[in-house]
Amino acid sequence: MPMTKPLFRSLPAALAAAALALPAAAANWDMPTPYGDSVFHTQNIQQFAEDVAAATDGGLEITVHSAGSLYAHPEIKDSVRRGLAPIGEVLMSRLANEDPIFAVDSIPFLASSYDEARALWDASRPLVEEKLAAQGLTLLYAVPWPGQSIYTQEPVESTEDLEGAAFRAYNAATERLAQLMGAVPTQIETGDIPTAFATGRVDAMITSPSTGVSSQAWDFTSHYTDTQAWLPKNMVIVNTQMFEGLPEDQRQAIMDAAAEAETRGWEMSAAETEDKIATLKENGMTVSQPSDTLSEQLAEIGETMTQEWLENAGEEGQQVIEAYEGNM
Repeated sequence: MPMTKPLFRSLPAALAAAALALPAAAANWDMPTPYGDSVFHTQNIQQFAEDVAAATDGGLEITVHSAGSLYAHPEIKDSVRRGLAPIGEVLMSRLANEDPIFAVDSIPFLASSYDEARALWDASRPLVEEKLAAQGLTLLYAVPWPGQSIYTQEPVESTEDLEGAAFRAYNAATERLAQLMGAVPTQIETGDIPTAFATGRVDAMITSPSTGVSSQAWDFTSHYTDTQAWLPKNMVIVNTQMFEGLPEDQRQAIMDAAAEAETRGWEMSAAETEDKIATLKENGMTVSQPSDTLSEQLAEIGETMTQEWLENAGEEGQQVIEAYEGNM
């Protein structure tokens, strides 16, 4: 009579077969971002997360934590590098103290339109990716803010009109810009802009139309000179080790969604610019293009600040500028 195989010897195989039959557990990634849900950057990221979830049939869910609710802006990049958050968003120029390459999109009057900003991004992206890769980070995509323009109470036909004016500064670049225009740089945070103008601490500023609308600039200025001095970008980055630990189809889904988010984000930024400038006009502000004289003067300032940046960026910076000029 044949012996029956003990049941316990077949259990491991049965359990293994059952495990293989089960769908893989869904992964859930937390994603910190610095800005609120009404900001177009955040809305673009929400769509990116939805696209990833759809493409992976829910195999990878990205939960967006906006407005610094998970990590404050200064902490986001390091949280992703350390793997505390797999993915996050950060303003590229915030990393300028690590390497001047990260400041290339914030050099005033180097790239003063969306076409120029795109050409500069194409020229600088390989080096940005290389710098991030050295820290265990992978760049997914980048999207610019609207261009920075000048707000004043009186028309500005040349930099002479700004001589001696208290000019709002919020970083080293805007401080240097004010000095080169003959103005007096005054450190003012975004939330303090209306009070600073109302109390006479500041007479002029350079910022995006988005900030102009959110601070209701028509209450304390009357002229908007559309210089689009620079278009700073936000980057979405991912921890390389965690990204490479995903199945191939999920990695591809992320890269595909990132490419779509970059294209969509640039379009949203351009639309934001038109919409917010229209709002400034609706509220009584005079919107004008810079005069020929002012354009020439600002271009000279741009050349000066580009050369100063090159002194810090060295050969790598020279490569970026040459590639940028070749793209134009």
